[in-house]
Amino acid sequence: MLGEHHSLPFVLINLLGLAGIVIWHIQGRSRPTGRLIVQILFFAGMSLVLGLGGVSPYRLDDAELREAGILLAKSARVLWWLHLAWTLIGFVQIYITLNHKPREAHLLQDLIVGVVYLGVALAVIGFVFGAPISPLVATSGVVAIIIGLALQNTLADVFSGIALTLGRAYVIGDWIQLGDGTEGRIAETNWRSTNLLTGGHNVVVLPNSVLAKQGMTNLSRPDETHWIALAVHVAATQPPSVVEDLMLAVLRSCERIVKIPPPSVALKAIDAMAIEVELQFCVASPASRMLAKNEVIDRVYRHCKTNGLSLAMPPESLSWVTAIARGEPAAIIRPLSSSEV
Repeated sequence: MLGEHHSLPFVLINLLGLAGIVIWHIQGRSRPTGRLIVQILFFAGMSLVLGLGGVSPYRLDDAELREAGILLAKSARVLWWLHLAWTLIGFVQIYITLNHKPREAHLLQDLIVGVVYLGVALAVIGFVFGAPISPLVATSGVVAIIIGLALQNTLADVFSGIALTLGRAYVIGDWIQLGDGTEGRIAETNWRSTNLLTGGHNVVVLPNSVLAKQGMTNLSRPDETHWIALAVHVAATQPPSVVEDLMLAVLRSCERIVKIPPPSVALKAIDAMAIEVELQFCVASPASRMLAKNEVIDRVYRHCKTNGLSLAMPPESLSWVTAIARGEPAAIIRPLSSSEV
């Protein structure tokens, strides 16, 4: 006991609680670890005073109800519950920060904070002010149903965002490709939507419910290296082995492609006019695909020009030349079959 009268522990708890709030705000959000230490120290001090004073944080005893300091007793318990909530939230924030994924877990953190505050609010109403919680919960349930029916689309986005966050299909900074062909890097996720930064530096805002229903390919997993297959048709004037060696030399001379894993050349098809080869190479990230392909195409042209190889004409060009030679009008120009070639 700190004394025969309960007023002393309540005064100390109020002073500790208010001092903790002031210091907590002075520290600012830039120091989460320091904030958590302050919260733990003040909460431990308030709990120690409650224990030494024989005061229960869950209910007011008869002596307190008869005394004039009932307001002091209630404020002390409210501050104790508030510091309990802040301490729990501080542990959650530190845990997320130590995992080095504070932005990805933003939705989950907000959900936990909301649950903590709701639980503390119900505890204060029931234990400190003695109000019945059951009717309040029942009324809140009816109100929640009405709000849920009015906000179906918004709630679908919210719960889809929670599901995507818990499923960890992607994180901030990942490059994803949707089923409709949209590509971009995850720039931001919130309760309602996910923002993609495309290669054209445009922001695509996708509702979470739409994103959860679409097929999605994460191009950043297991890493951001990305394979590209580029088809090239070379005139069949040299043996396929010569063409293969030349294309390998093209890939090895490129600076914008990744050398490990090594690039490769696949001979796909051959006919009397052309050899079809497929250049397979890897780039460091999906964002560098265009620059790498531009370099490869330029090197293919230069190497073919230097080594006496010619790129094959596409079938459409051959059909156009043949039609002109036959005197056919442009309206009936058609692709040639293999037998006509």
